[in-house]
Amino acid sequence: MGLKPLIKATFWLRKPPHGATARAAFTLIELLTVIVIVGVLAAILLPALSQARERSRGVACLNNTRQLTLAWQLYADDHDGVLPYNLSLASTSLQTNLNWVNGVLTWDLSPDNTNPATITQASLGPYVIGVTAIYHCPSDQALSPAQQAAGWSQRIRSYSMNGMVGNAGAFSLTGYNLNNPGYRQFFKLEQILSPGQIFVFLDEHPDSIRDGCFLDRDPAAATGTYGASGVFSEEWQRLPASFHNHAATFSFADGHALLHPWQQASTVAPDVAGAVSLPMLLPTTPASAAADFEWVVAHMTVGN
Repeated sequence: MGLKPLIKATFWLRKPPHGATARAAFTLIELLTVIVIVGVLAAILLPALSQARERSRGVACLNNTRQLTLAWQLYADDHDGVLPYNLSLASTSLQTNLNWVNGVLTWDLSPDNTNPATITQASLGPYVIGVTAIYHCPSDQALSPAQQAAGWSQRIRSYSMNGMVGNAGAFSLTGYNLNNPGYRQFFKLEQILSPGQIFVFLDEHPDSIRDGCFLDRDPAAATGTYGASGVFSEEWQRLPASFHNHAATFSFADGHALLHPWQQASTVAPDVAGAVSLPMLLPTTPASAAADFEWVVAHMTVGN
């Protein structure tokens, strides 16, 4: 072949044909156009990716509450249908391993916030084989500044149990719950006649969650009870979470679980320390303003 053809071929690779224009780089306008297109695509895709990630976490949260409900059912099977204790642990003096969990979550550095023994040694601990991860929602990363400074990654629990389900101790000695008179306290599994309508576990707002007992009162049954404004009204005493695209996880006595979306913006509070001031009074108008509250209360119990 010789050197001339080879040199000629190399020349044509490096130099465009006669009359053609060499382009060494993009122009500024072309670069700006590409940047704008990338920005638009990012604005479109990132929210979708974020929502997809949250849906995945929501599925994991649903599985957690199903597992907890299965443990709750197994406990009842082993105790002649009697449901686990669900006590209000307002102070450390009331804490007991007879309860389904034995810890009170706070925004300080209390060991209850991270101590697995508050789960493993409590009454449901043996029924989850000591697996503490199912007590925590993967979307719940709420920590106080003090806890962040201490290097914590999360608190140990995200779920609470319906306060009308299980023995409430001193609050239910008379056979009904003093905090919700006129409505039925379920002490045994067989007393829940519509198990697909009564929730057992939910993910609770991190500012609201303390002990393992979630209870909001139905004002129609709370004769003589007044709201924060001094008038008879509906108000959140405890607030559900809204981690999953403005929805909360609920598991029911029949074993199924669902993500319930909230209708009112006031129900969706930021999942940060100090975001919620409770009790939270609900507006009286429009009538739909209390729809979220009324849905929760309607799935807590039934009238006597």
